[in-house]
Amino acid sequence: MPVLTEFAGLPVVEFPARGTEEERITRARERGGDPRDPGSVAWRLRYDGEACAEHVARFLSVVDAERVGALVVGDWDASGGGQHEITHLLAEHADALPNLRSVFLGDIDGSECELSWIEQSDLAPLLAAFPRLEELTVRGADGIMGGELGLHVPSHDSLRSLTVETGGLPGRVVREVASSGLPALEHLELWLGMMEYGCDAWPSDLEPVLSGEAFPRLTCLGVCNAETVDGWVMALADAPVVRRLEVLDLSLGVLTDRGGQVLVDRAAAFAGLRRLDLHHHYLSEEMEEQVRAAFAGTGVEVDLSERLEPEYDEDGDEPYYYTAESE
Repeated sequence: MPVLTEFAGLPVVEFPARGTEEERITRARERGGDPRDPGSVAWRLRYDGEACAEHVARFLSVVDAERVGALVVGDWDASGGGQHEITHLLAEHADALPNLRSVFLGDIDGSECELSWIEQSDLAPLLAAFPRLEELTVRGADGIMGGELGLHVPSHDSLRSLTVETGGLPGRVVREVASSGLPALEHLELWLGMMEYGCDAWPSDLEPVLSGEAFPRLTCLGVCNAETVDGWVMALADAPVVRRLEVLDLSLGVLTDRGGQVLVDRAAAFAGLRRLDLHHHYLSEEMEEQVRAAFAGTGVEVDLSERLEPEYDEDGDEPYYYTAESE
C-alpha cells in the first residue's frame, strides 16, 4: 500500500525532523494546503533520525497545534515498539491538540514494513484522551514480533468512523470492537486478512454488530481483505443490521462462486443497500454475470471490478487465492 497523500479530506504534509519554517510552508503550499493555516493539512509524523519524544515536542512547539485537525503517524520502528511510543505521546499531549478530529496510525508501506509485521498497542487510552475524536484508522495489529492491538472502548460519544487495516485480524480485537460503547459510529471497516497471518475472526465475533444492537447509527460496514468472505456473505444475508446499511463493503478479499451463489439466492436481503462493493474477487465470469443480473433494477450499485483468477500449484491441481493485501 502506498503512503497517504490525502486523509480526512486534507492533503497530507510531512513534518520534517529538520527544516526551516520556509521549507515547511513550501511543502504545505505544494500539497494544496494554506501555509498560514495548520488546520488546512493533515500532518504526518514519521521517523527521520530524531527521537520520538523530541519530534513530537518540536512539532507541538513549531506548528500552531491548537488548529491541527488531522494527524497521520507514519513509520516509527513499526515492528519494534515505536508505534506504541508515539501513540502514548499523543495521548500525553492531548491538551495541546484540542481540535484534533482525525487520526491515522500506521501510514506505512510495504517497503518500510510488511502489513502483518506492524505492531500496534492498546488504543483505548488514546481515544479516552481525545473524547472529541471523530475518525480513527489504524493499520496493523499484533505483529509477528509481538505487540497487541487493543480496541475495547467502554465509552466514546464522538467517534463516527473506525477502520482497522490488517493482514490478519485476531477475533479478540473484533470482539473488543463489537463490545465497545460507540453510539455515534456510522462507519466500521475491518480488514480481516488471512489465517496464515493471524486472522481467527468469524461472524460470531461480530454478533452484537450484525444483530443491529451495538451501533445504532451504523450505515457503512466493511468486512474487507478477508480470506473467508464466502462465509461472511452467508452470515450477512441473515443479519438484521444489513436492513439499515447504505454501504456493504466486501472488497479486497477471496470471494468465490460459493459466496456469489449466496448473493444471487439471497439478493433480496441486500436490496436495500445503496452500494455493494465486491471489487477484487474470484467469481467466475458466469457467476459475475449472475450476480450482476440479480441486482439489476434494485437500485443497488454493485462494484464487480478486478475479477481475478486463482493461481495453481505445479501440478495444476490446487488453486490458491489471495487477499489484496497479503505477503
